[in-house]
Amino acid sequence: MTIAVTGSTGALGTLVIDALAAHVNLDQVVALARDPQRAAHLRERGAQVRAFDYDQPEQLEDALAGVTDLLLISSNAVGQRVDQHRAVIDAARAAGVGRIVYTSALGASDTSLNPVAPDHVETERLLAASGLPHVIVRNGWYSENYLGELENARQHGAVITSAGDGTVASAARADYAAAAAAILVDPDAKPVYELSGDTAWTFDDLAKALAAATGADVEVRRVSADEHRDVLREAGLPEGAIEFVVGVDAAIAQGELGVTTSELAALIGRPTTPLSDTLEAATRA
Repeated sequence: MTIAVTGSTGALGTLVIDALAAHVNLDQVVALARDPQRAAHLRERGAQVRAFDYDQPEQLEDALAGVTDLLLISSNAVGQRVDQHRAVIDAARAAGVGRIVYTSALGASDTSLNPVAPDHVETERLLAASGLPHVIVRNGWYSENYLGELENARQHGAVITSAGDGTVASAARADYAAAAAAILVDPDAKPVYELSGDTAWTFDDLAKALAAATGADVEVRRVSADEHRDVLREAGLPEGAIEFVVGVDAAIAQGELGVTTSELAALIGRPTTPLSDTLEAATRA
């Protein structure tokens, strides 16, 4: 078994390689990185390091030589993701990769309001059409997505949301990384996993967790989508970011990110990390 991980120097990829170290010797792991110099620490730990730039498709096939299992961590290049993912899938097929494990999004479908869903849905279609064995790992929301609220809590004492009474079943990024590692070393993994945290928290719960982590008094301000846009514009966010934030809250209001499946905890063999633990750890870092 030779396991390759794309985005190996990114926030999730680094944690996946850490988690794989509990299952295999790291000389069985190929750390794929746009900038191999940033992965020098992984080479020192025993992993192979190969250059892998989604935007240079002519180089991808050689980088995947000898790989049996490939973790394709979804790109963060908005507007380019599908083409980048297509290039990786084509290269994997040409290189004879045995299986692709892809990090998609919880509940990804054509009807999802989540702004990240369309690219994931299209990538899942590309995988289905490729003929390659593959596993779809639909990750729920990362608790780390709310670390920016810590400073807002300190400065403004408020959480502003247009998600209404919607809930979020988030988990720590390390939880999802541990699950990916468990799937990569399991030849009998299911075709699709829907992963989320054990607890669906409310924005009132988020405010309490922020207050506990910062010592500030924090309230929840529920606003309409248009009011939310106005607040974000006043804060100086670009229009694309504004629509993303409001779109995520619309998906939360619809119930898309509050689904609890228990599959994540089953894969990692322990309860998922509570939101409060993630926030408090960030204040100590």
